[in-house]
Amino acid sequence: MAYSYDDQNIFAKILRGEIPNQTVLETEHSLAFRDIRPQAPLHILVIPKGAYVTFDHFAQEASDAEIADYVRTVGKVCKMEGVEADGWRLISNAGANAVQEVPHLHVHILGGRPLGRMLEPAA
Repeated sequence: MAYSYDDQNIFAKILRGEIPNQTVLETEHSLAFRDIRPQAPLHILVIPKGAYVTFDHFAQEASDAEIADYVRTVGKVCKMEGVEADGWRLISNAGANAVQEVPHLHVHILGGRPLGRMLEPAA
């Protein structure tokens, strides 16, 4: 699949400094920041600084350094926020069926309360 990156998406604008954010952690290849509409007491987004649309796009085309940095950033954020003991959830939506709202790879780190089941069984 060919991935078409829109450099006018909100996360691209955040990376360029055009839109402010509440940064939690910034590394060479990644940025973690608080979600503006949190769905749990802890709701942090982690995005790569590269132009990747979905996780599979990132996994196929990112450099080893970008991948290692991104995964380690998720781990560092969880440690910084103290959610390892009680549990947390990592979500990445990809494409229309998953209701991906921003066409830039991002994962949601959610925690701070019981989150319930991720999906209800199909009826």
